[in-house]
Amino acid sequence: MRILLLGNGGREHALAWKICQSKLLTSLYIAPGNPGTAKLGTNLSIAASDIPAICKACADLQIDMVIVGPEDPLVKGIADAIQSEPTLQHIIVIGPNKTGAQLEGSKDFSKAFMQRHAIPTASYASFEAHQWEEARAYVLNHSLPVVLKADGLAAGKGVIICESHQDAENTLRQMLLEKQFGEASAKVVVESFLTGIELSVFALLDGRHYQVIGHAKDYKRIGEGDTGLNTGGMGCVSPVPFADAAFIKKVEERVIQPTVKGLQEEGIDYRGFLFVGLMNCNGEPYVIEYNCRMGDPETEVVMPRLQNDLLELCRHVGAQTIHQTNISYYPEHFATVMAVSGGYPGSFEKGKKIAGLEQSFPNQHLFFAGIQANDAGELVTSGGRVLAVTSKGNSMSEAVAESLSVLNQICFEGIFYRKDIGYEFK
Repeated sequence: MRILLLGNGGREHALAWKICQSKLLTSLYIAPGNPGTAKLGTNLSIAASDIPAICKACADLQIDMVIVGPEDPLVKGIADAIQSEPTLQHIIVIGPNKTGAQLEGSKDFSKAFMQRHAIPTASYASFEAHQWEEARAYVLNHSLPVVLKADGLAAGKGVIICESHQDAENTLRQMLLEKQFGEASAKVVVESFLTGIELSVFALLDGRHYQVIGHAKDYKRIGEGDTGLNTGGMGCVSPVPFADAAFIKKVEERVIQPTVKGLQEEGIDYRGFLFVGLMNCNGEPYVIEYNCRMGDPETEVVMPRLQNDLLELCRHVGAQTIHQTNISYYPEHFATVMAVSGGYPGSFEKGKKIAGLEQSFPNQHLFFAGIQANDAGELVTSGGRVLAVTSKGNSMSEAVAESLSVLNQICFEGIFYRKDIGYEFK
C-alpha cells in the first residue's frame, strides 16, 4: 500500500515507525514530516492542513491510504475533500469527516453529544459573548474549582481551572469578551471539576464497530510531582496499573459503545482514531474530552506496546471489519519521557544544536518532535517539546530508568525533562 501520513511531530514519527513494520507497506510519504520521519519514508514540503495540495499529492503519488496525525486538517475537512473527489474516492482515510471531527473541534458539540447519549461526563453550561451577564452570574455561583474551556481548537491551551470566583470571572472575561483565544473562545464551556486520576483510552472506529488499541497516562504539568504550568505532555506510561480489564470493560460499555452507537444514530460516519480523555473517579470513568486523532505523547508509548500490524488494522477500518480483528499487546511496561526547550511552556528559544543523537540506542525509540535541520545540516531545536524517548522494561520503574539513561546522553542548551514520570505507580 502507498501511504500518506499527515503531520510533523513526535506522534507522526511514532506512527511512521509503526507503519514501516507493516508487511502491507509499499511506499510511505509524510507531509511535511521531520528529520526523523525522513529516515523512514519520503517527506513532502506540504503543510498538513493544505487541503488542495494534499489532494493533489494523493493523485500524483497514487496514494491508497491517508493517515491523519493532527486535528486541524480533520476539523477543516480533509476527509470530506478527499472523499468528494471522484478520482480519490478509493482512498481509505483514517480520520473522521468534518462533522465527526467536531467531537474535538467544538467542546460544546461534544458535551451536548455526551448529554444526548447518556455518556458520563461533568455537568456544564455554554455561553457566548452576548450572554455575558448570565455567564458571569453562573461562574460566580458555581462550586469551586470550576473549569473554563474555549469551545474551539486553541492549540491545547484553551482549558483553565479556576480556584476562586474572582479568577473565574477574570478568565471568563478574557476568553469571552477579550477573545483570548480568538474565534476558539467565541463560545465558552463552563464545567464542573472532576476529582480523580486521568488516563487516555484509544480506539479505532470503522463507522459501525470499534477496537480499543491501547491506553496511557499522560503527565501534563511541567514540574515534578505534577506542579507548575500545563504543557502539551511531558511523558506517559502504558499500561496504566489501575486500568485493568474490569475498568476498561466499564469504559467500553459506558463510553465507547454509546459513542459509536450515538454517531451512527446521528448519521456520522466516523472512521479513524478516537481518543477518549477520562477521569477515574473512585473506579468510575467520566469523559473529560474527546479527540479525533491519536494523542501526543501518548502515541509514542501506545504504538510500541501495540503488537498488531497498524496498516492491517487501518485496512479493516476501510472495510468496516475492525471487529473481526484481535488486539494484542507486548507484555512489558512502556514509558515515554519528553525533553523540552528551556522556558517551555512559556517563551523559549529555537535553533539550539542537539548533541548525542548520532549515537545508537538499539533498545529505545527516539521520536523527533520539535527538531529540524539547519542550513548546515545540523539537528537543532524547533519547538517547545523537542524529543520523546520511549523504553520498555519488566517494571514501570525500569522502563522510566531506561528512557532517562538515554536522555542523560543527549544535550542541547536549556534541555529539561521530568525524572518522575509514573511516580505515583512506582
